[in-house]
Parts: sequence; structure tokens; C-alpha cells
Amino acid sequence: MERTALGSSGIEVGKVGLGTMTFGERQVDERTAHAILDRAVERGVDLIDTAEMYPVPPSAERFGETERIIGRWLAQRPGLRHRLVLATKVSGAARAYHWIRNGRAALEAADIVAACEASLQRLGTEVIDLYQIHWPVRHVPMFGGVYFDPAKDKPALAVQAQLEALARLVQAGKVRAVGLSNETPWGVMAFLREAERHGLPRVATVQNPYCLVNRVVDNGLDEVLHREQVALLAYSPLGFGLLTGKYDERGLDDPARPGRLALFDSMKQQRWGRPESLAAARRYNALARAHGLSPVQLALAFCCRNWRVACTLIGVTSLGQLDDCLDAWHTPLSSELLEAIDGIRWETRDPAQ
Repeated sequence: MERTALGSSGIEVGKVGLGTMTFGERQVDERTAHAILDRAVERGVDLIDTAEMYPVPPSAERFGETERIIGRWLAQRPGLRHRLVLATKVSGAARAYHWIRNGRAALEAADIVAACEASLQRLGTEVIDLYQIHWPVRHVPMFGGVYFDPAKDKPALAVQAQLEALARLVQAGKVRAVGLSNETPWGVMAFLREAERHGLPRVATVQNPYCLVNRVVDNGLDEVLHREQVALLAYSPLGFGLLTGKYDERGLDDPARPGRLALFDSMKQQRWGRPESLAAARRYNALARAHGLSPVQLALAFCCRNWRVACTLIGVTSLGQLDDCLDAWHTPLSSELLEAIDGIRWETRDPAQ
């Protein structure tokens, strides 16, 4: 598999990584998760991405379970850990998740350190290769939000203080590199500026959504990442299943082909469940078929072969899905097809932003 650098961290990974947010929910039990992990490694995947709050949809009962599943998998395979790049995340402000830090909305520096220690224990490892802040501590529009509202702004842990907490973990040898997730252009630049000013760890990666129905990265963040040498880890390249074609005929509630959007009502109300998102996805899926490709091939090739994307994170629920995704990433896309993709985007914009 082609390899890529994670910013200036010195860490290299394959162009496709494995996201694990489904591990531990009803779609993927532990036995299946371990089989998927084994096959992924067998096929050259070496970046495994998780988070303290996984699986998704999040719940108090399963908080941290995905990390535990990965930890037990690693424990049963001595000698494998050094071949992998293990990434996880500390949750930002708790907001609606009362089980994270007892529902305390604020995130303190000590919380970052404590969360990392807990992840290390669940994963059964001495070091996390890439430790990310899952979403901004400050108020920003995200997970479907569109507009920044100054009236909702509240005091939050300063960027410098967040970096100082991460620096403690790096200096202690518990973290190799640091990253952000669900971040804005301003946020990335703020972290880079404070790191340079105070000699603190430099952000190596940003993990944001990037797919045919959500290309918000192209609206300015891509320039920041390029000029500042920060690597994009693209998540949801298949748009939560919209870009597989499985919802094309009967919509999100097709009992014959249930996916996360069909199984979990809470997800239908998010950006991926918007009628506009499905309508745009149907157009991209039809475009793929018209060019002799499957929707999965078009969606993943567009993401994986895009200059903006360092590594594409795929999330799967079966070995068959994993193989299909890994087989699709190198599919060539003609200039004509890329122009047609941009034509659809011009008309539909980013409905799943």
C-alpha cells in the first residue's frame, strides 16, 4: 500500500486507515471486530483509529468499549503492536454526554491527561502514536451546524493550556504526536500559532469529514493544511453509507439493507440523514454507474486519490465490506468524471456539512 507522512511528525502510514466507531455496537461484535482488524493488517493497513467515546452512537453503557476491544485484540497478538500506528481521541466539551467527566461541560488540562491515561489502560499499550482532541473545546458549529453564533461563545480552556497538557504526555513518552478533529481553519491556525510561540507540540493531523456530499475542507481548510504541512485524515468517505448506493431505491428505512442510518434513529436526525444529503448521494451514485463503477469505487477513489487527503479512514461492519473498500481505493478517475463530480457539487454544494 502507498504510504504517506502524518505532517512533520515523522510518522508514516498507509493511505487507508481503519476507523473503529462501530466496534462494540450491535453492528459489530467483538469477534467480528477482531476478524476485521486481522484482515485489515493482513492487507497492509497499519493505522487504527479509535476514541474514548466509541462506539457510536455513544452511550454511558458502552463508553470506552471500542478501545477495550482493540486492547484485547492486541493482547492476543504479541509482537503486532510495533507494526501499527494507534490513534485515539479525548472528547472535547462534554455537552450532551453526561457520562463524560460527569457531564461537566468544561474541559480542563488535567482531564486531557486523565483521559489519555485511561485510554492507555483500555488499549493495553504504553504509548499512543497519535492523540487527538475529538472536537473543539470552544463553541463552533459542527456535526451538522452551519453558522458560527458569537452569542453562544463561552469561556473555554485556552489553546495554549490544551497544548501544554498534550506536551506533558509527549514528554512522558505516552504520546508520540498530537492532532485535532472536527476542527476549523481558525482552530488549526490557533494551535499552530501557540505551538510555535511557546515551543509546544505541533499539530500533525486534522481528522475531519471528507466525501462527495461533504467537501467543506475544500472551502479554505485545504489551503491551511497544505501550507502548514498538516495531514488530513478523512473520515466518513462513504457518507455514513449514503455513497454505497444501499439507500438509493428505498431510502433510509429499507429493512432489507439496514445501515447505521436505518438502525439508529438519532443518526437520521444528523447531517447524513438530511433529505438533501440522500438526494445528492443518489446523483453521485448514478454518475458512478454511468461510468462503469460502483458507488463505493467512485466515492473512495475520489477521496483517496485527492491531493488534500493524507489518509482515508474506512469504517466497515464485515470482511466483505473491508475487502471492497480496500480494492476500491486505487480506482482511476478520468478528468471527465472529475469534472462531472464538480458539476454535481456546484448544484448541490455540501448538504451533509
